[in-house]
Amino acid sequence: MRRPVALRLCAGLATAAVAGAAGVMLTMPTASAATGGVTGYATQNGGTTGGAGGQTVRATTGTAIHQALCSRASSSTPITIQVEGTINHGNTAKVSGDSCNTAAGVIELKQISNVTLIGVGNGAVFDQLGIHIRESSNIIIQNVTVKNVKKSGSPTSNGGDAISMESDVRNVWVDHATLEASGGESEGFDGLFDMKDNTQYVTLSYSTLRNSGRGGLIGSSESDVSNGFVTFHHNLYENIDSRAPLLRGGVAHMYNNHYRSLNESGINSRAGARAKVDNNYFEDSKDVLGTFYTDAAGTWHVSGNVFDNVTWSAKGSENNPAGPDVKSTTTVSVPYSFGLDPANCVPDVVSRTAGANKGLQVSDGNCTPQTPDPTEPTPTPTVPPTTPTPGPTQPGGTNLSLTASADGSSKAAGTSYGNVRDGSLSTHWSPSGATGTVSVKWGSATSVSKIAIREASGSAGSIRGWRVLNGDTGTVLASGTGVGSTITIPTTSAKKFTFEITGSSGTPKVAEFETYAG
Repeated sequence: MRRPVALRLCAGLATAAVAGAAGVMLTMPTASAATGGVTGYATQNGGTTGGAGGQTVRATTGTAIHQALCSRASSSTPITIQVEGTINHGNTAKVSGDSCNTAAGVIELKQISNVTLIGVGNGAVFDQLGIHIRESSNIIIQNVTVKNVKKSGSPTSNGGDAISMESDVRNVWVDHATLEASGGESEGFDGLFDMKDNTQYVTLSYSTLRNSGRGGLIGSSESDVSNGFVTFHHNLYENIDSRAPLLRGGVAHMYNNHYRSLNESGINSRAGARAKVDNNYFEDSKDVLGTFYTDAAGTWHVSGNVFDNVTWSAKGSENNPAGPDVKSTTTVSVPYSFGLDPANCVPDVVSRTAGANKGLQVSDGNCTPQTPDPTEPTPTPTVPPTTPTPGPTQPGGTNLSLTASADGSSKAAGTSYGNVRDGSLSTHWSPSGATGTVSVKWGSATSVSKIAIREASGSAGSIRGWRVLNGDTGTVLASGTGVGSTITIPTTSAKKFTFEITGSSGTPKVAEFETYAG
């Protein structure tokens, strides 16, 4: 029997009353910050302690966060700010003072040091409001959710980045955070975790990054190579198009991360960058490691990774994928000690520990391993699979799903989302229970009017209730019981279509999720 996952407890997080709807800042007893678990490059260059040893205050608005910063004796006086509630544009105003440099519409950690920002109680949600760290050092951000920050549309914040660092930033630890968007650049979003203009000694740990066109970058251009010494470990990257991360120059260490549904590319090492990539689990993804979209090459040092249903593009003048035969192209050593979970343990460990409001749980070395499907091909076929011959329940024309990627929820052990769009009826996807979702998605909007769900042999009729959704908007396009005939939907142009199983008998098995223009 597995032992319970170990808990890392934050010192000094005593319960306190929230000071009313106005979000008044409350002074708390002096407390130490949560520093016992700092790892990776954030332990170097003198270490990262945040607000340890300083005053602890509680804030329920963005204005109260700024007020806490501005009320310190100096810009370097240690402080821990416990945050609870929803922080948004309506409650985040500029506050002035000698110890701060704040702005409305963003949490501004500018020209300051020795600060811990931690979510407590029922959680801290920064809704459409980014966190900007500029010309600052020794910062801890822990147990927060930052979502739907936009650079275009309304409202905008932080250049569209959930968390960004720029201009001589040193020693930042972001831990147990959830960073998410609802689309890519065309929908107004940018990166989830960006570092540029001489940002160094950063660790991102036990966090979830999802549903974004861009995961994050280290370096804003091919000439911005003063950044680096960044560690990423025990994070979930899910439904990310690219930049997981994009690394220009410098050194980054990625270990024990779960990468799932990287739709276009993943770790993009460019412009002389060196990536150390240890014991990660890459799943249902494309071009998860290499140099992409440039002829300015980077390098990588790989060890112990698992590639589960990963496809690879052909090499070209501006495209150098590391696979399918993934080998090291450099050697990278790091100056700190670290413990590795086996790569096949990573999906289980990360699912239990990564993200906000998980009780700050960390790996205790125990897990339920996940085994890749040995029948799944690794390289991308040079010729698309042949569309099955139309049958009485299958539309004619080209099955558009063959050029798509796939993702979903409730994946059962031993199955893959990618099996629903591989052109083969001998492979299938199953949810982990009686319900679940599976999606097909493209890099650009695709017009679909007919869908065929083909159940695997021996399981026909097990799917009872179902819905088809526009994966971009969540709009229900069709619903019914049984999937024995073609599903006709209003002609819809979208990047993603989702088939949701709402009820079943036995184990539902979807062999193919076919989409057709007409």
